[in-house]
Amino acid sequence: MIKVRGMDAEPEMTPVKPLPSFLAQRFRAWRATTYAENQAWYRRLVEDGQRPRAMVIACCDSRVEVASIFGAETGDFFIHRNIANLVPPYEPNRDRHGTSAAIEYAVTVLKIANLMVLGHAGCGGVHGCHAMCAGQAPELEAETSFIGRWMDILRPGYARLDKTTPEADQREALGRLGVVVSLENLSGFPFVAEAAAEGRLALHGAYLDMGGGGLEAFEPADGLFHPVL
Repeated sequence: MIKVRGMDAEPEMTPVKPLPSFLAQRFRAWRATTYAENQAWYRRLVEDGQRPRAMVIACCDSRVEVASIFGAETGDFFIHRNIANLVPPYEPNRDRHGTSAAIEYAVTVLKIANLMVLGHAGCGGVHGCHAMCAGQAPELEAETSFIGRWMDILRPGYARLDKTTPEADQREALGRLGVVVSLENLSGFPFVAEAAAEGRLALHGAYLDMGGGGLEAFEPADGLFHPVL
């Protein structure tokens, strides 16, 4: 065991407890089966480094299990998850940019060949953005709302909605627009644009309907999402 200590005075910390028993039990089961049967492969991944085939930017939603949906093995995907699978505009400054840093690492260090933004139906973040922009969620307008300020990224998508349609349809449309806005923002990253122009990187957009078992792919030629059959 390694005991971690602070330099001089240790800061106050909210009490941290051991892993829940169900997580510990699942780890032991994984180690006794999957890991035990593939030890050489896992060690090779660590020793040789990762070489993922694609980066996927997905939502934090627990129902969006990227590896399971696409039948991925360990090491296949470099996955970044955030609220509503959004990509912010390219804004190099001294703020903290977790999503932008992940994109930079994937494109410039890992040299991924494919980068996909994966949206999904029933996204809570998207619904919250719609409510905020419609004036129905003043709590998200507060400067102290991390969710609200993150969902500001999707405001341009809300501006494109047909407000004469039912709200449920608007929310679904906004989820797809989140993918489009993110792809547009990706194009503003110089290293992304350069890699794409040189044919080293391909951008993709997709929208998942978990309940219906459907997947749609974005087609830039007509600006629509088409079923993946």
